[in-house]
Amino acid sequence: MVDSTNSEAQRLAPSATGPVWILAEEQTAGRGRRGREWSSPRGNFSGTLLMQQQEGADVVALRSFVAALALREVFVAVTGLSDAFRLKWPNDVLLNGGKVAGILLESVGVGPGVSYLAVGIGVNLIWAPDVSAVEVGAVPPVSLLAETGARVTPEAFLDALAPAFARWEAVLVAEGFGPLREAWLAHAARLGEVIRARTSTLERHGVFETIDATGALMLRQAQGIIAIPAADVFF
Repeated sequence: MVDSTNSEAQRLAPSATGPVWILAEEQTAGRGRRGREWSSPRGNFSGTLLMQQQEGADVVALRSFVAALALREVFVAVTGLSDAFRLKWPNDVLLNGGKVAGILLESVGVGPGVSYLAVGIGVNLIWAPDVSAVEVGAVPPVSLLAETGARVTPEAFLDALAPAFARWEAVLVAEGFGPLREAWLAHAARLGEVIRARTSTLERHGVFETIDATGALMLRQAQGIIAIPAADVFF
């Protein structure tokens, strides 16, 4: 048991010599984007990949797409349900329209010129919070077990996720973001539909046109298409 696997990654970073996966049986203080609480009881997946990064922040941020594609690959492999899983910008995986997994990237500084990235991943394998526990208008949470009948242990899920992540990471390093962008868009939720993109200060409505070469959301409004690098998306 740990407070959170991302916090554990921060503690391990000074002694890390390579990529390290951290898996918790249970978290006591799991968190999502913008500091939101992430419920992670025993039986769900709570994991973090700690990896050294020497690229710019724009490239580091692309690991959310690496993680999303790896997660979808594993979900399809364990259920055989390819059409049931969609990818929600910027960092969620949906199952039958509900949120089954979330991704949280956090940078970890260690010494001058050396930094690490914590790729936190939470998956509702057997349990999902009640819809009343999430923000109004947010995608309702669902569990893999309830939606598909597939029962997967966190250990077995990690055994499949780690190599899947490594494969997509290798594509990003060797070929750039292009192939990942194409693969992500092929499974994107609500592409071509009207959505809401909300930051801490502004909410925009428009048609989800695509994502650009940096991973930013391209939103088509009456006055034209705008790029949104970070926001919460609502349907």
